[in-house]
Amino acid sequence: MVTKGSPQVKGTPHFKEEQCAPALNLEMRKILDLQAPIMSLQSVLEDLLVATSDGLLHLIHWEGMTNGRKAINLCTVPFSVDLQSSRAGSFLGFEDVHIRDMEYCATLDGFAVVFNDGKVGFITPVSSRFTAEQLHGVWPQDVVDGTCVAVNNKYRLMAFGCASGSVQVYTIDNTTGAMLLSHKLELTAKQYPDIWNKTGAVKLVRWSPDNSVVIVTWEYGGLSLWSVFGAQLICTLGGDFAYRSDGTKKDPLKINSMSWGAEGYHLWVISGFGSQNTENESDSKSIVKQPSILLFQFLKSALTVNPCMSNQEQVLLQGEDRLYLNCGEASQTQNPRSTSAHSDHKPSQEKSPFADGSLESQSLSTLLGHRHWHVVQISSTYLESNWPIRFSAIDKLGQNIAVVGKFGFAHYSLLTKKWKLFGNITQEQNMIVTGGLAWWNDFIVLACYNISDHQEELRVYLRTSNLDNAFAHVTKAQAETLLLSVFRDMVIVFRADCSICLYSIERKSDGPNTAGIQVLQEVSMSRYIPHPFLVVSVTLTSVSTENGITLKMPQQARDAESIMLNLAGQLIMMQRDRSGPQIREKDSNTNQRKLLPFCPPVVLAQSVENVWTTCRANKQKRHLLEALWLSCGGSGMKVWLPLFPRDHRKPHSFLSQRIMLPFHINIYPLAVLFEDALVLGAVNDTVLYDSLYTRNSAREQLEVLFPFCVVERTSQIYLHHILRQLLVRNLGEQALLLAQSCAALPYFPHVLELMLHEVLEEEATSREPIPDPLLPTVAKFITEFPLFLQTVVHCARKTEYALWNYLFAAVGNPKDLFEECLMAQDLDTAASYLIILQNMEVPAVSRQHATLLFNTALEQSKWDLCRHMIRFLKAIGSGESETPPSTPTAQEPSSSGGFEFFRNRSISLSQSAENVPASKFSLQKTLSMPSGPSGKRWSKDSDCAENMYIDMMLWRHARRLLEEVRLKDLGCFAAQLGFELISWLCKERTRAARVDNFVLALKRLHKDFLWPLPIIPASSLSSPFKNGKYRTVGEQLLTSQSADPFLNLEIDAGISNVQRSRSWLGNIGPTHHEIDTASSHGPQMQDAFLSPLSNKGDECSIGSATDLTESSSMVDGDWTMVDENFSTLSLTQSDLEHISMELASKGPHKSQVQLRYLLHIFMEAGCLDWCVVIGLILRESSIINQILVIIQSSEVDGEMLQNIKTGLHAVDRWASTDCPGYKPFLNIIKPQLQKLSEITEEQVQPEAFQPITVGKTPEQTTPRAEENRSSSSQGSIPQGEVGGSSLVSRKEEDTMRAEEEEPFQDGTYDCSVS
Repeated sequence: MVTKGSPQVKGTPHFKEEQCAPALNLEMRKILDLQAPIMSLQSVLEDLLVATSDGLLHLIHWEGMTNGRKAINLCTVPFSVDLQSSRAGSFLGFEDVHIRDMEYCATLDGFAVVFNDGKVGFITPVSSRFTAEQLHGVWPQDVVDGTCVAVNNKYRLMAFGCASGSVQVYTIDNTTGAMLLSHKLELTAKQYPDIWNKTGAVKLVRWSPDNSVVIVTWEYGGLSLWSVFGAQLICTLGGDFAYRSDGTKKDPLKINSMSWGAEGYHLWVISGFGSQNTENESDSKSIVKQPSILLFQFLKSALTVNPCMSNQEQVLLQGEDRLYLNCGEASQTQNPRSTSAHSDHKPSQEKSPFADGSLESQSLSTLLGHRHWHVVQISSTYLESNWPIRFSAIDKLGQNIAVVGKFGFAHYSLLTKKWKLFGNITQEQNMIVTGGLAWWNDFIVLACYNISDHQEELRVYLRTSNLDNAFAHVTKAQAETLLLSVFRDMVIVFRADCSICLYSIERKSDGPNTAGIQVLQEVSMSRYIPHPFLVVSVTLTSVSTENGITLKMPQQARDAESIMLNLAGQLIMMQRDRSGPQIREKDSNTNQRKLLPFCPPVVLAQSVENVWTTCRANKQKRHLLEALWLSCGGSGMKVWLPLFPRDHRKPHSFLSQRIMLPFHINIYPLAVLFEDALVLGAVNDTVLYDSLYTRNSAREQLEVLFPFCVVERTSQIYLHHILRQLLVRNLGEQALLLAQSCAALPYFPHVLELMLHEVLEEEATSREPIPDPLLPTVAKFITEFPLFLQTVVHCARKTEYALWNYLFAAVGNPKDLFEECLMAQDLDTAASYLIILQNMEVPAVSRQHATLLFNTALEQSKWDLCRHMIRFLKAIGSGESETPPSTPTAQEPSSSGGFEFFRNRSISLSQSAENVPASKFSLQKTLSMPSGPSGKRWSKDSDCAENMYIDMMLWRHARRLLEEVRLKDLGCFAAQLGFELISWLCKERTRAARVDNFVLALKRLHKDFLWPLPIIPASSLSSPFKNGKYRTVGEQLLTSQSADPFLNLEIDAGISNVQRSRSWLGNIGPTHHEIDTASSHGPQMQDAFLSPLSNKGDECSIGSATDLTESSSMVDGDWTMVDENFSTLSLTQSDLEHISMELASKGPHKSQVQLRYLLHIFMEAGCLDWCVVIGLILRESSIINQILVIIQSSEVDGEMLQNIKTGLHAVDRWASTDCPGYKPFLNIIKPQLQKLSEITEEQVQPEAFQPITVGKTPEQTTPRAEENRSSSSQGSIPQGEVGGSSLVSRKEEDTMRAEEEEPFQDGTYDCSVS
């Protein structure tokens, strides 16, 4: 074969053209006739090995000469179970045996063979000469259906495909030479129930060029991809690969031949449609035999080729022209120049000697982030002469990436989004990176071969300077570097002569832009490593079998570098040998201390694909940070966990200091987040697009056969597995230490729940009795945490009922747990236990507990829960207990039940809600009660004892609230639970709803509604306010004109301005933003604005003090015409002082709305004594007037009148002694009081009271029974009177509802009136 166009012609101006595929010219050299069909061809170093169907093996030199060597007859090669048995093994003693398939394994120096009868074996030359006498074969006894074979040289594995559809992977035992089964690749019935044993025989097995995955295809079609030790990555026999979107089954893709492309980014496939039955038979004949070539593209983890990336927390995937990162946009990641809030671990160089200079890890939110990848397109300039990408690496912060192609390298910053390439292309084309590359702070460390100097080198480039050899630090190396890794300030290198070399790396003192490398130590490993190519990864770690507690010098614990070597899947550890005399640190320089020799290697684990460690230290999470994490393919993960004695006690001599714990996870791990107890990975996901094509075309499009594939990010918690493994091994104390260190993680409750759930499922569903059950131990463990009650109940709710008895036998009786919840005031969890009690106990028990919970919820104003409890109690009563109520998980939107009797009223009081958007008032029924769709609680058909029982509880609660004068809570209670307050108040008017102590009630209302007690300012103590002629500004607007004109503003001018301004500031301060505009004026009150000029000043300043309402515009320019005795300034200041007094004596706007609402309710129910109390606190004489009108126009209970009269006298006495601020108002309403006492004296025994309702019966939106109202007689108040009275207008109620989103404990006082 002659090639033209040598790729080594460099530096010529046209060398880009030379980069294209060279022209190939094939010439025939020689023909050899072997006289039998050739079954298999293999190239072995200098020779060609040919197996023919007559049972012979021919060894042919490439020149075409047989060199006089005879063909070897397989029947003369001895076979045995291992190489130790007697030399005369059994021969293949039958005539027609021949090799069906074979492959040469360089690292084992032999052939894996499959014979035509299905037996498999391994033939190896005992000595260097390749003759029949020198060959010996081993075979496993149990394989009799082999079909094909593929060999993995790096891991020394032989994968034999079998007729059963599984792939058996064997390795050779180093000591005996026998074939050992490593693992099997087979589909499980659990994952693929309809296909697992119907795949046919394995047709082809192919390892990828980097030896990290194997692809398998079967006789009946389908592809599957597996990791080295048997973790399944992709299978096209299930999911979207196997079914169309309408659920019909597709025919699997049949494959005749396949081969991996360069670096494993592509799989080339020749598909055959063999005996496929297409739906249209007539067309099928023409296309059945037509094969096609397919190209599948793959992404691979950077770990497969650059294992030094395993100390990072990022997932980095590389494709042939792009990179996928999980570290989010650069804007989310930390900028090294700013201390970012995203960072969990700040650089702590001062405190800890172990942290790297600027070591800062990415935070959890950044690494988990969203589901999408950050895709970086590799520079096309670099790719066109250096395709494909061989290595890639990312720095610790996830902000810079470096990639290596055929020659040279390039790097990219995620912050600036720019690539940096070699300025001089000759320098780029002159270096071939051999052992991977790594980041150290801002430097890129790599091992390369210098083509022009024929020299192996170690180079360090600074990221921020131009990419040029002039800025690189170059160290010459003795042999080719195969692997490179960075640990803190050390570089570890594994070379082709099986030696390990440690270098120290540091910034040079002469300039910040250069780093220097010095050799520290060399270790020869040739005694332990049969072939350098077998070393998968080499890492330097601080992990050792000692924990630092038993070391003579504990500060060396974290420095105790051990070398971890993955040798063909065997993890080997070499620790520093500390048995010699310890050198005191202060006596020696640092270099000597690091040069401790290494102990002989120890094997830690088998079947290891990846290893993760970190060099970060964290005292709180020592378990997780000092552990070693291993990924072991199909057998899951392992962690080598340190065990610490509690409180630094001396460890037990019998306890080892580390323990290897295996656990299974559902994803393939690509990165470990050490502190966060998470594993990150990537998974293949599919998107169907077969709707684009019609299915009855002659041949289905290949796109239809094969869905569109995307790579998704995944993550998984592993903490519960580790805790469980520790508990199984009676290491509860260690489990507790570990769990407490992680208790702050947001998903820690989920971890406990998962652990409980998994153990419960396994043990409760086990067929055989379990001798030593784990559930009691797990239950006891969870009780150590405050989340115990929630964990148990959440687990129970997610488990089927059949397992509950087993669970509660271990964790305790649900009744006791329910009571514990109540004691801990955790009502939502108690509600969840109620559902469990309902299913496990008789109805009486669950009703008793529900009542307990209902009363507690009422007490704590948990309205959502109350609504659920009402529904629950009803369900128990009406026999609907088989549908348990849902427990409240989140706060529902508050219900509006029970206030429909305000529909379609238009009572106008104040227009303050004019500009509130209407959308806020859409009423929604959220009460889901079983008694029909109306959602009402008292309906004709459900007058059962159950409703009575609930009503009794509600009445009892309402009575308590009234007795304790908790009107605010009463309002919430009625609004939230749809309690018919008015009809209940009518019944209770003379009992619970009467006011026993007016003064106490008044004080309590002031406190509840944050309403300030009225005070008289110092400046007016000597003024005429005392003798009752003064009325507050608001009052003056509200009283009719017939009242005294408000003319005597005699203000004592002797008080200095300073004092006045101080009191003005003091009074206006806290309430200036809560002012209700001109407190509440009805339509007939406009006249008040036309009163004499001296009060126009007041009115105007009210306008300006609030928000210049229309009232202020009426009195526009003439408010300065005042008595000449006073200066304008002093009068205005005094006015302001009084106005500020007035504003300071009002509570928040919300309280005002609530009080008016309650006033309206009490008016309707005829509880006039309460109306008087509210009238007093609002200080509005119009309310008292209105009460008088009601008393005069209708028959009112004499006892109530007497009560009102005595109550008002008591308030008067209290005002005189304790609260003079009330005196002015009491003086204003004196005439009404006179009238009241007259009525009281002349009144005879009244008839039964009829409540006042508005003339027109409101239209009900729900078919509410009219008898709920104690009476619907027409009130005798004229409509106009009501219109101007203090009844709440519809708008005001809407405002109220809008503004009372969250005033109280649970944030809902929805007075929902429409």
